[in-house]
Amino acid sequence: MATAKKSSSNKSPFTRKGGGYAYGLLRGRWVQLALVLAVAVAALFYFYSTPLLGYSRTGAAYGAHVACSCRYIGGRDMGSCKGDMEDGMSLVFLSDNPEAKSVTARVPLLASATARYRDGWGCVLDKWDD
Repeated sequence: MATAKKSSSNKSPFTRKGGGYAYGLLRGRWVQLALVLAVAVAALFYFYSTPLLGYSRTGAAYGAHVACSCRYIGGRDMGSCKGDMEDGMSLVFLSDNPEAKSVTARVPLLASATARYRDGWGCVLDKWDD
């Protein structure tokens, strides 16, 4: 008696190799969402770049001057000088150069400022490059 073999798999016409049709759509949606998010961030930066860069430069300059004064006039270590920063300055990162008696403050990707200790003058900010 001859019988036809029945297929044991119930494949949908929408499934594909490597995750299926729904997975492909979901992956495409994530790419679209990431693209829309990137465009939104770029547009916000374009419209608010002037105040953002201004606040970043001011914060970096303030951080460099305060930390330099704390380190080279007050004679304290950098760990205790970070406590002298105002609230909201968590994005300002400090680095010390003992040979040059200078402190550099950075806001990542946006601004940087250096203050140097000079005898008779105290801590003086380096000239900004515009």
